[in-house]
Amino acid sequence: MSSKVNRLSPVLAAILIQLCLGTAYVWSIFQTGIAKTIFGGDNASAALTFSLLLATLTIGSTIGGKLQEKHGPRNIVILGGLILALGFFLASFSSASYPWFLWLTYGIMGGVGMGFTYSTTIAVAQKWFPEKRGFISGIIVAALGFGGVVFSPIIEKLIKVFGGPEIGELKTFMVLSIIFVVVCTLGGLFIKNPPEGFAPEGYTPPAASSANAVVDFSPGEVLKLPQFYLVAATLMLACMGGLMMIGFAKPIAIAKGMTGNIAAIGVLIISICNAFGRFFWGGASDKLGRKKTIILLLAGTAGLSLLVNLATGYWIFVLIGFIGFFYGGFLSNFPAFTADLFGAKNMATNYGMVLIGFGIGAVSSSYIAGYFKNIAKDDINLMFPAFVVAAVAAVIGVLLVSVIKKPQKA
Repeated sequence: MSSKVNRLSPVLAAILIQLCLGTAYVWSIFQTGIAKTIFGGDNASAALTFSLLLATLTIGSTIGGKLQEKHGPRNIVILGGLILALGFFLASFSSASYPWFLWLTYGIMGGVGMGFTYSTTIAVAQKWFPEKRGFISGIIVAALGFGGVVFSPIIEKLIKVFGGPEIGELKTFMVLSIIFVVVCTLGGLFIKNPPEGFAPEGYTPPAASSANAVVDFSPGEVLKLPQFYLVAATLMLACMGGLMMIGFAKPIAIAKGMTGNIAAIGVLIISICNAFGRFFWGGASDKLGRKKTIILLLAGTAGLSLLVNLATGYWIFVLIGFIGFFYGGFLSNFPAFTADLFGAKNMATNYGMVLIGFGIGAVSSSYIAGYFKNIAKDDINLMFPAFVVAAVAAVIGVLLVSVIKKPQKA
């Protein structure tokens, strides 16, 4: 088998797996129905399901990254797919009598399983393409974003087939669990690391004495570096605006005057733009530099978040699209930024630790957005303070990332 084929096979498998993980980004399709049937109309409690999945994804990424060093990425990806599938399958049996069960299954089990596969597939792909780290990270996580595009109409159709909103959501979880088992198991068979010392034809790693040389830090060493805490904190602040809109795109569009079917287009738009943003900004950062790109994304997110109240009619879809486009850039740049700072060798574990910031941001943003959505029951403009918080967080993120410098070993 040629080296070219060897490089492409694990990357293609990673793309298919990440495509399935993209179901996380269509939560707003479930949000209203789940809030009414499971949580008695409490939007904040329903949104906590989504944020728990994202938060425990960080835990799963850290644990999975460590386990794959011992057991290999293939086994961990397959195991992660099985945990994810089991979580969604059990979630289909949730009830208003025990709403916490949805948090445990969809949220915690789903997040841990997703985390096992998420950072592991990104790390494997980066090792096969060290000369295009930002670009390849962008492609892999773009697949996750594009998963929302693929699954949005499928999920809408399944909910309708199973009885419509407030009835069909739980049975849809069961169908998704079957898809996860098949794709993650078959795709996982092709996930493998390159041989020791691998370098693609025509690529020469930077010399150890070069300013661009990347030193590999172990997870223990990374935890002692101030750069780690700055990167994790920046990611926490950066994701808020995007996650607020992802979790509430459909309800916000409905409140802006769109019908249910038209409002669902908002979910599709943010998924498309999220995916395209991951691909575009990942490649752009290889030329602009990771820090400059992240600063640009943070500044854009701050400005866009302050426009939510001004968007009316179909302009809300334009705003949703741009917020998704900038949010996608964060998810392609932070994996590459982590590898730039701390090396590719332990990237799966190191990025899993960085994702702790993402998890905190996910829980915080969904709670804040859900809280103000409850207040804005009759007037969506009352939700605006949530997006002001997101804008301020992005500005603080600019300040933090500006002081990050590449660490050096003593």
